Amino acid sequence: MPRAIKGLYAITPDSDDTERLLEQAAAALQGGARALQYRNKSRDAARRLWQASLLASLCRSRGATLIINDDAQLARAVGADGVHLGRDDGDIAAARALLGPDAIIGASCYNQLDLARRAVAAGADYVAFGAVFPSATKPDAAAAPLGLFADAAGLGVATVAIGGIHAGNAGRVVAAGADAIAVIGGLFDQLDPQAAAAELAALF
Repeated sequence: MPRAIKGLYAITPDSDDTERLLEQAAAALQGGARALQYRNKSRDAARRLWQASLLASLCRSRGATLIINDDAQLARAVGADGVHLGRDDGDIAAARALLGPDAIIGASCYNQLDLARRAVAAGADYVAFGAVFPSATKPDAAAAPLGLFADAAGLGVATVAIGGIHAGNAGRVVAAGADAIAVIGGLFDQLDPQAAAAELAALF
């Protein structure tokens, strides 16, 4: 069975500075992140492959889970643990066929419980709702009420909250029932990502 996504789930920002990206990712893992998602919207396929490969090695060395955002082919190429798919990023069944039965496949479900139900029926291992708070990464994202996590408790898969989460508001999300919190700026925009990760991970 795929490993569950639980606790602090770090998501990388777009970055051309591979050395700094690795340093920050290592700090987040050291601080307590149990999973890392490589998210990079660059069209530079060579850089994305290189960064993902390095992050895969880092995660393996730390016993952490690596998920690739949007790109099942890249996930397969670097031996990642799985892939996260948005509404327009590909078919869950096709990703499962490519990555195999042990891969972790997550799905963005925005603020829609019905979309989460369909994702689970298609084989998703976790569903993500957000933005739970206003997000600088996706300022136009639909608002996802925290009540969704109680409503989704019966789906039988992990639920992940994303969007504007930081140390000051993460406790509300955990209290609402999210199994994991996906954090970008609340980690990678901080002066000390390790300390930020430790504070967030302690909520679990």
